[in-house]
Amino acid sequence: MYEAMKVVVENLTGTLFYVQVSNDATVEDLKKEIEAQQKLPCDRLILVLDAHECPLMSKEEEKLSLVDCGIQDGSHIYLFFNPVDDDYNENFRFTSPDFHIA
Repeated sequence: MYEAMKVVVENLTGTLFYVQVSNDATVEDLKKEIEAQQKLPCDRLILVLDAHECPLMSKEEEKLSLVDCGIQDGSHIYLFFNPVDDDYNENFRFTSPDFHIA
């Protein structure tokens, strides 16, 4: 039987949508599902859960399970984007202390 969790995702405009993934899904799996549903490039997505953690932005970190990142059924995730300009990415810092980036 397929065990699933549904998470609430909120984008920068405040629009909410739901994404359903398997209980063993990774950060990468969630990003790919958001890409499929919302037609957004998954390689530019930053997912934010809560405070006190570092960004999960490397390919290795995207392999972590959602459960290991503290995401569970009903979690509310905030969606942000990396800038497109590669030169700018080197200086890009997410500075809001109120959120955890996953």
